[in-house]
Amino acid sequence: MALAASFQEVLDSLPDDWSDLDLDLRIFDESRYVEAATFLVVCNAQPYSHNDWHWKLLCAHRFGHAAAPQAVHRSLLFLDEAGIDGEFVVRSVRSGRAPVFDSWGRPESVREDFRRIHNQ
Repeated sequence: MALAASFQEVLDSLPDDWSDLDLDLRIFDESRYVEAATFLVVCNAQPYSHNDWHWKLLCAHRFGHAAAPQAVHRSLLFLDEAGIDGEFVVRSVRSGRAPVFDSWGRPESVREDFRRIHNQ
């Protein structure tokens, strides 16, 4: 199965309140490593050194310091379109976390929007 389609299946299986997703990715043809790395720059993939897996992909759902799911999906789609086969494994999924929000001095409408967006 294509990498992008597999990633979409993973996203579809997650609960709505997931916040962080960590993946490890490897390609089968290591001679195409540099070419693959140019596609993965979109999602800021972190290369591993001396490991069985080539990159770590960090994905954030609605907030956080990681790539958006759309960026990860697009990067994997670039690999699929270039004919670079590989596999990934989900290392961790975190859910139920919410961003910290300083509401002091903010109007009630801002606090209501925050609660609506983050289901609090």
